[in-house]
Amino acid sequence: MQINQPAPDFELPDLRGRLHRLSDYRGKIVIVNFWSAECPHSERADRSMMACLVQWGAEVELLPIASNRNESLQALEEAARSRRLPRVLVDAEHVVADLYEAVATPHVFVVDREGILRYRGAVDDVTFRHRTATRFYLEEAVEALLAGRLPDLPETPAYGCTIVREI
Repeated sequence: MQINQPAPDFELPDLRGRLHRLSDYRGKIVIVNFWSAECPHSERADRSMMACLVQWGAEVELLPIASNRNESLQALEEAARSRRLPRVLVDAEHVVADLYEAVATPHVFVVDREGILRYRGAVDDVTFRHRTATRFYLEEAVEALLAGRLPDLPETPAYGCTIVREI
């Protein structure tokens, strides 16, 4: 997967079984977020993203993707409800996580209105050594696209909990 190239399309069910394709959201900016019900970094990122989504309105869609093999549907449903997420897609066999080479939760991919990958990496600059965010990479990328520009920083290392592919 290359920055500034088409993002691979995928189809996944949400927690209610309704299918969603990335291509269904063409015309909007889409945040594909590899997500976890258990990871504290994912929970922190959800708070940040949900606040931004209110500001951005209908021009931006969030597609959280649960790819951890060890998280039950009940755990996913409870976390999605408590975090007020509009939807969570289920990638139980981590097919889309593998396709996108996602390594952590959160690991975000920002796709522009034409379906082109414009950013991938971390939500912000929090790491083990730097525990308070001072730079919000995801916000910067989306704000640039909303303003008709490419993100200044198209890629950062993802930081969070490793995606559990084996039990």
